[in-house]
Amino acid sequence: MVSEYLRDIIAKRVAGDIVMSDNYGSALRKWREVFKVSQVDLARVMGVSASVISDYEKNRRVPGSRFVKKFVDALLTLDGERGWLVVKELAKSLNILYSNAILDVRELNSPASLDKILDLVEGIVVNSYITSEGIYGYTVIDSIEAIESLSGNEFWQIMGLNTRRALVFTKVSTGRSPLIAIRVAPTKPAVVVLHGPKRVDPLAIKLADKEGIPLILSLIDDISTLIKNLKMLSGYP
Repeated sequence: MVSEYLRDIIAKRVAGDIVMSDNYGSALRKWREVFKVSQVDLARVMGVSASVISDYEKNRRVPGSRFVKKFVDALLTLDGERGWLVVKELAKSLNILYSNAILDVRELNSPASLDKILDLVEGIVVNSYITSEGIYGYTVIDSIEAIESLSGNEFWQIMGLNTRRALVFTKVSTGRSPLIAIRVAPTKPAVVVLHGPKRVDPLAIKLADKEGIPLILSLIDDISTLIKNLKMLSGYP
């Protein structure tokens, strides 16, 4: 099993390569062969005939954005049925971190305000720092899994494409460990959200103030609802 964020990253890389190619047909054929998928199997999943796939690969048809998305989704569906062998290999070759510690990662096309984040996570700011700057992404982390499975360098790959983002730590006891990690890290998030604790450690609050980072305590009951709410920021259902 691979995480949703890894599937999204690979999908965007593949789609981007096709769209930016000078020869759409060659790019489509290349990725079909990389995923070790026949035209017949691909056509079956896409709901078209194999001759349609052949026409696109021979540049008899020009793929639009809808076709490219459907094409990439079909490749990932077939790879998932086979145990995600190609996606995992691509992640390694592209130096993309995949870990069960990362529950969700999104980049936002439009900035989200701190008030919007507070509303979606049903949170309260527990320190004295407030920011008016926009937030352009978020990462949801299983803090226990991250501590057990990620190295220091790997941990900071979870920052995603930009640092103007919210780091959301789940399964937190008091918040001390996440804030200590942020304190010693070379890059800092824009906002930190803690999910799980009944109370926040005073040291965590003090460190958040020193770093100039709003520290939010989420009061949502379960992690799945937390992630579902945050997806509203990027237009996901």
